[in-house]
Amino acid sequence: MYAVIKTGGKQYRVSKDDVVTIERVPGDAGATVEFGEVLMVGSGADVTIGAPFVSGAKVVAELVKQSRGPKLIAFKKRRRKNSRRKKGHRQDLSVVRITDIAGA
Repeated sequence: MYAVIKTGGKQYRVSKDDVVTIERVPGDAGATVEFGEVLMVGSGADVTIGAPFVSGAKVVAELVKQSRGPKLIAFKKRRRKNSRRKKGHRQDLSVVRITDIAGA
């Protein structure tokens, strides 16, 4: 059985015991997280598609760890103008393990 969930503005296809890196969700390692925005639940040909979400469906996950992504550098240069801008960014991430998919 698998599900498509929406979190952090992105969509993820998950199944039981998957380890997924998503945008930061609040909580400490070992905490339980529930995702209620389930777009699709199914197994094989038996698929339930929500409009926009599947009512009564939820995905339960265990928070493995909180981490940060790689450093990204946005560098802008205008040649011959003595104009340069450098800006760095690191995204806060959470690693979760899917423990249960409750479909409608």
